[in-house]
Amino acid sequence: MAVGLGMSIGTVTTVCAIAPAGGEPVPQPVTRRTTLTFDSAGAVRVGRIPPHGRAISDFADLTQPCLPVARVGRRTLTAADLVATVVGSVSAEALGASGAGRRDRPVGATIAVTHPVVYPAALIADLRAALAVAGRADAVLVSEPVAAAAWLSATHGPLPPGLTLVYDLGGSGLTLSLVRVGAGCGPDPIVGAPVRSAEYGGRAFGAEVARCAARAVRAGSAPLSDAGMGALRGAHVRRSLAEVYRCLRLADVTMADVDRVLLIGGAARPPEVAAVLAEALARPVVVAPDPARTVAEGAAILARRAAELARSAEIRQRRAGRAPAARVVRRLVRTAVLVGAVLAAVAMLAAVPGDCAHTTTGSFGAVLQFDTQTYRT
Repeated sequence: MAVGLGMSIGTVTTVCAIAPAGGEPVPQPVTRRTTLTFDSAGAVRVGRIPPHGRAISDFADLTQPCLPVARVGRRTLTAADLVATVVGSVSAEALGASGAGRRDRPVGATIAVTHPVVYPAALIADLRAALAVAGRADAVLVSEPVAAAAWLSATHGPLPPGLTLVYDLGGSGLTLSLVRVGAGCGPDPIVGAPVRSAEYGGRAFGAEVARCAARAVRAGSAPLSDAGMGALRGAHVRRSLAEVYRCLRLADVTMADVDRVLLIGGAARPPEVAAVLAEALARPVVVAPDPARTVAEGAAILARRAAELARSAEIRQRRAGRAPAARVVRRLVRTAVLVGAVLAAVAMLAAVPGDCAHTTTGSFGAVLQFDTQTYRT
């Protein structure tokens, strides 16, 4: 049975989703804060803030300067090593919670780990090497918009060939990508160059809210109401449209060439985000009930497909290996039957004539009949 496990390691939150074989219920994803703590013995804990001591955070985006490192025993862990540590710990927890690791339930589990689409080849190689050191060399690396497009095709497909704008509004920033979907999208469906900006997202909007609150305190006015907060968030999203059009220009397309907008990321949960994009871009906006889980669930779907393909290839290889051996065995059985019959005939011809010969001939006929049945069978 093929099981796919997808992991999205964001700056703020890590989500691990499982896509089992068809017909089974989908387990709840494992969600943890992207923090690490190590005890004196070197044991790791993900997503826990200790009352005393320090938790390591802000290491998930390998493009950031001054990334933290950790010293565990005699080994120094880089940011890529810390990401691989999260993958190993959370994936083991998720597979154990779903029963996928039990001995009475053999499973071919494939893990797909997502990364920002703006990672250059050198950072992807660093992450792959860190996963190998952490014991996850078999993990598949996939970019976040490609995993999101897999979720879109699985939940809203089959899709006609076209372009989808992936609007990823996360905690640390906004990432925009154009992805081909539908038949013939190819192994690299990214069109043009992705655009990333730290001026938008959860942290940027939080800083904006803090500035507004400080101004309200200085002016002696009332704090922001829910309606005021929604209007502020809508203005925040409208300003990001400049980045949307920059992404379109880099791909040499217009909004008329885009079929839909796929909204993902933890900061995309408020309804004002989808409402502003639908109105301003005049395109259907697709958003999951929890857009923070979209990338992990898409990665799990891709991992399950990879597991199914590997399982099918293994079965075909086993069948191809057994077929010649079976033919050889059948030929050997037939040859042995014929040789036995000939030897028996020779022995009967060499027998002494008389009553004994007559009796032996009858026995020979019985032996031939038995051998004939065996041969035909």
